Amino acid sequence: RFAMDVRRLVNGLPKALSNYEDARQVVRSSGSVAANYVEAQEGVSRKDFFFRIKVCRKEARETGLWLRLLELEQDTKLEKERNRLVSEAEELKKIFASIAGKDGTD
Repeated sequence: RFAMDVRRLVNGLPKALSNYEDARQVVRSSGSVAANYVEAQEGVSRKDFFFRIKVCRKEARETGLWLRLLELEQDTKLEKERNRLVSEAEELKKIFASIAGKDGTD
């Protein structure tokens, strides 16, 4: 759901030049959170599971960065949604960090 919400936000962004690359990056990183989580669930080993969870944590952190860089041109509705997604990215990062810490190497 997170990746889909990010895509909806991106589809409503102003057509600012600065948003073009930032939007591509945020779509890519948010989708990577979802894809790596699916891969973690299918992991063939404990090591692979924790590797994928750590990638999820990294991608969630990166998604928060790209979300904060988006130009919203004073659109309060977009700003509210972006802030919600930044908070969700932070929560996902914390969840994945907690899980990753259980492998004993972090």
